[in-house]
Amino acid sequence: MMLALHKRIDNAPLIIFRIMLGILLAWHCIDHMVDGTVRKLYIRPKFTFNFIGMDWLQPLPGNGMYWYHGVMAFCALCVTIGFLYRYTLSLFAILFAGTYFMQKTVYNNHHYLLILLCIILLLLPANAFASVDSKINPKIKRYSMPQWCSYVLIAQMAIVYFFAAMAKLYPDWLNGTFPGFIVGNHGLHRLGGLLQHNYFHRFIAIGGFFFDLLVVPMLLIKKTRNLAALASVGFHTFNWYLLHIGIFPFLSLSYLVFFYPSDRVRALFFWKKPPLNQVIEEPEDQHNNLLILKYFFIPYFIIQLALPVRHHFIKGDVVWTEEGHRLSWRMMLRLKSGETIFKIKDKKTGERFDFDYTLLFTKRQNKRFSGKGDVIWQGAQRIKAYYAKQGRDVAVYVDNKVSLNRRPPRLYADPNVDLASVQWNYFGHNEWILLYDDYPE
Repeated sequence: MMLALHKRIDNAPLIIFRIMLGILLAWHCIDHMVDGTVRKLYIRPKFTFNFIGMDWLQPLPGNGMYWYHGVMAFCALCVTIGFLYRYTLSLFAILFAGTYFMQKTVYNNHHYLLILLCIILLLLPANAFASVDSKINPKIKRYSMPQWCSYVLIAQMAIVYFFAAMAKLYPDWLNGTFPGFIVGNHGLHRLGGLLQHNYFHRFIAIGGFFFDLLVVPMLLIKKTRNLAALASVGFHTFNWYLLHIGIFPFLSLSYLVFFYPSDRVRALFFWKKPPLNQVIEEPEDQHNNLLILKYFFIPYFIIQLALPVRHHFIKGDVVWTEEGHRLSWRMMLRLKSGETIFKIKDKKTGERFDFDYTLLFTKRQNKRFSGKGDVIWQGAQRIKAYYAKQGRDVAVYVDNKVSLNRRPPRLYADPNVDLASVQWNYFGHNEWILLYDDYPE
């Protein structure tokens, strides 16, 4: 096993993946600057809903977030050409993690994946060839890499797909209910009667489940590899066209280079690069590689396997409560809508009134309260602080009725609990979040 991990293979897959990833990251940052995302998420709001415990992490003032994204785009381009690779990738990872943890008004699992890939690539010799670094310092130039460099990247994507498949094992996905919403919300129902039929919605549901479950195993098997690659092209092209989910489809397709023989990847992308049997390289320190595998990647993958299953140890259905939803590859599974009214009570005078959300929140942020317990709790804390600045001590209650997958709305939060005075439970169920059947419709 250890011999297989340390077997030297052509490093062409890792090099081309670095180049493609850098291009995609730069595209992502520039696109957000151009399409108004930076303004909507970071400049227009008075504050952002950060991950709980990171209240200090707020956007830069003025147009600072444009400069912030500009620096990220520059770092991504440096990663593409392999210039000061580990420094620029580190800076990009820190800045991108900042945007991820800074706001969850628009939460995206794909952004979480990008952070993980940046961390993994920091430990891999992705600048050893076709890079400015290897031109400046020829001592780092290599034509090969240990086999485990491919394995860890494959393992990461296997975890993403597997848990994405497991998350689909619930009725509203398997019976085509939620896929039907996808078709309707994106206008495909206009293309004809077939796309409106539940049979087509179930086809999407079952096809999506089996694709997520089987694509990595099929890519690992030589006889089914080309079929799986063709299915990947079709699946991700369809998702890109239908869902408009940014760079993720192209990121997933760029991953295909790790499933084909490295010599074939070299011949396709670096035809002038000599094959390994024609080069002599200094042996690498296998001891250092073993330390990286033992003390970083083993704990890393244990954590990656634990996070997506933690919701099984929290009371309630994660689809409803959202507790244990993030960092778990639970992608495109449910539709929530509803009305949220924060009700204020002045503890001194006893005055009661409804809070005008426009005093603190944007319309987009207000919509995010529907069925998102942590965001509701943070909203209550913000409201309490708002009135505290006026010298008023208030209790904050919430009337939050949520429709799950267009069913009749139910109460999501206990309207009798002062959310401004309760603590957030990071690791278990927050009792003020009502379970789905606690209250009638």
